[in-house]
Amino acid sequence: MPCDRPEELSGLTREMVDALIAMFEKARAGAVAVDREARISWINESYCRLLGVAEADVLGRPVTQVIPRSRMPEVVESGDPLLLDIMEHDDQHLVVTRLPWFDDNGQVTGAIACILYDDLQPLTPLVARYRRLHQDLQAARKSLTRPGRTTRYRLADFIGASPQALDVKRKARLAAARDLPVLLQGETGTGKEILAQAIHAESGRADRPFVAVNVAAIPESLLEAEFFGVAAGAFTGAHRSREGRFQLANGGTLFLDEVGDMPLPLQAKLLRVLQEGEVEPLGSGQVRPVDVRVIAATSRDLAALAARGEFRLDLYYRLNVVEIALPALRERPGDLGILCESLLAELSAGRSPGIGITEAALQRLARHDWPGNVRELKNVLQRALTLIDTPAVIDEPAIAQALPAGNGEALAPGASALPGGLVQPLAEVVRLAEAEAINAALEATGGNRTRAASLLGISRSALYEKLGRMSG
Repeated sequence: MPCDRPEELSGLTREMVDALIAMFEKARAGAVAVDREARISWINESYCRLLGVAEADVLGRPVTQVIPRSRMPEVVESGDPLLLDIMEHDDQHLVVTRLPWFDDNGQVTGAIACILYDDLQPLTPLVARYRRLHQDLQAARKSLTRPGRTTRYRLADFIGASPQALDVKRKARLAAARDLPVLLQGETGTGKEILAQAIHAESGRADRPFVAVNVAAIPESLLEAEFFGVAAGAFTGAHRSREGRFQLANGGTLFLDEVGDMPLPLQAKLLRVLQEGEVEPLGSGQVRPVDVRVIAATSRDLAALAARGEFRLDLYYRLNVVEIALPALRERPGDLGILCESLLAELSAGRSPGIGITEAALQRLARHDWPGNVRELKNVLQRALTLIDTPAVIDEPAIAQALPAGNGEALAPGASALPGGLVQPLAEVVRLAEAEAINAALEATGGNRTRAASLLGISRSALYEKLGRMSG
């Protein structure tokens, strides 16, 4: 039988009950108690008014029939309190706390919940911070994940016939044949993810998942959960268990992009996973075996970072078993022609005839130093296409105007960047200016995307989303 008053719940003194009720009534806070079967044993008048029910109609009923989103059954089942939670009711967001009751033998006999706030206005700063963090995470996931967790690229997609490019492909084939960690080092835009996917596609794990995670694009406070997963109830809002990237990549390949930006505390946990072959999801207290081949990539000098104590030396040795250095575009100018041919074919997909480029335009490209490498080259070709009346052949004047000002011949003061002063749509002008600013920031920071994002005044996840659009 349900109790008629909360003081009948075992484990409470009359003084404690009186104090709680007085506090609830003074604060006009809604409060409800349930028994061991999560049936309502007591509810105060404030909560009845909020729910639009009569006390006599709800006593003895399962709490979830009266309050559909209540988590009281979870508290009774686990015996763990939920000290702070946001519960939706109709069009309201209620901030609630839930506490279990125990008898003299330590057994859960019920639980009580009270509403701390029925209006989120006092918590606006905290909620705003949560929403920003959530938006950053969503943007990171959108830019980093792809359907099917499969690969798009093969070694043939790493374009180049120069000795440097051929050497990279040779080393990639050797790496694919050996089930060992690989470290890809190269400036931004040199094709590290293309090569990582190609190695996976050529390896014995090709039919297993390929999971990519960009360390620099995920808020630091969420990295551990993203890597190792979360158990249900690990923290407020974790209603279900969620697998981390290691579990998702089990049996396949995990690609860690921009690993040089990983915080030191997480480096220690990553090292343990690589050594032991097991992960412990947050809040689970249990380890799970994983079989993952790790390919790491960075645009930073990991050896120098390790020497300065900014990267664990033992993790560097663990990752750097097979090392492949990707050359910058300025170091293989002989590949400009074949790269332009491939990129223009991609940009003119579905268009007949295709787009060509003159020899003079190629020579103009060769005089640029390409801080953004192949990604920047694609952006310049896209810009050049907007500067020619008939998109059939890109000539040298179009390339000169598409290249960032300050590298090569700069525009005269007041001169238009468009042929004949042609006016472009504002959205296109903004897109081109944004791309130029991003390339300039990357050049100024030596390819360090975290610092580039800081210079630009945007978050790392926003920068990666913009880079994804530029390269897409």
